[in-house]
Amino acid sequence: MRRVNGLWGTGMDTKLLRCFEVAASELHFGRAARRLDILPSALGRNIRLLEEEIGTRLFERSTRNVVLTRSGHELQRVVPVLLAGLEDAIAGVRRAALRHERVFRVGAIDSAATGLIPQLMHDFRSTGNELELVLVEDKTARMLPKLINGTLDLAFVRPPAIVRPEIQFDHLLDEPTVVALPGNHPLCASPRLRIADLAEVPLIVPSARNRPHSFDLTFRLFRSAGLEPRIVQQAEEKQTIVNLVGAGIGAALVPHWTSRMTVEGVVYRPLVDEGGHQVSALPLAAAWVRGSRDEHRDLLVSLAKANIGRYCQ
Repeated sequence: MRRVNGLWGTGMDTKLLRCFEVAASELHFGRAARRLDILPSALGRNIRLLEEEIGTRLFERSTRNVVLTRSGHELQRVVPVLLAGLEDAIAGVRRAALRHERVFRVGAIDSAATGLIPQLMHDFRSTGNELELVLVEDKTARMLPKLINGTLDLAFVRPPAIVRPEIQFDHLLDEPTVVALPGNHPLCASPRLRIADLAEVPLIVPSARNRPHSFDLTFRLFRSAGLEPRIVQQAEEKQTIVNLVGAGIGAALVPHWTSRMTVEGVVYRPLVDEGGHQVSALPLAAAWVRGSRDEHRDLLVSLAKANIGRYCQ
């Protein structure tokens, strides 16, 4: 350990300094070792390493007692300041890392990644926060385990039918449903559509296993109208479904934000019920690990809740 401006430098292993601090307080290596939860031999070895690095003896030891040398008294005086200063410095580095260097991973289902996340990230940046946001687009079933294992900090998902107790859900909205139609379809002439209008229209639906909310929605809406949907194709991804619509394979019921995907040959129309009200039956929620604390997550969720109406325009 070297002197810097008359004070001890901080290149020292803090473990050695803490061993010295306790031994100097106890003046008994056995009691000091018990306080440190190490063997007396390990304590003695650490003290010798410290003395070798400093280049002077810190203790005078005999079979009957242990006393500090003059150098030992000097180090005892300054070591609390050194350790406290080091702890403050480390805490400062951690705070700076949280402010400027931490990567915050946000998961989102495809429609939220298209319609919610771009505007939310813009508003988050407008607060002056420089946290790096990384977007992970995936399905709800694959994102929930990532929240639990720490791979994701926050996710925007469709809440599952069976809720995992480890995860907190905060409902944001029930996303409106729109009909994606081939651009040359006669129904494009209508400003809005009802389920009854789609009775004979071939439909493209997602798979029940990977997108249960969207799959169930199609069947639930048709059966509530006393109809059976005419399914001609299943596809995994929303982008694929919309492209199939553009190719003239059929129509599809998709979330509102999916209509922001501009695909040649596709027209979107709002889906309304018999009373003329827009059908909103796809819940979207923010999700995170229950009981966890994170000021960045709280800011993102509060921004989403405060502006969700604008995001849906």
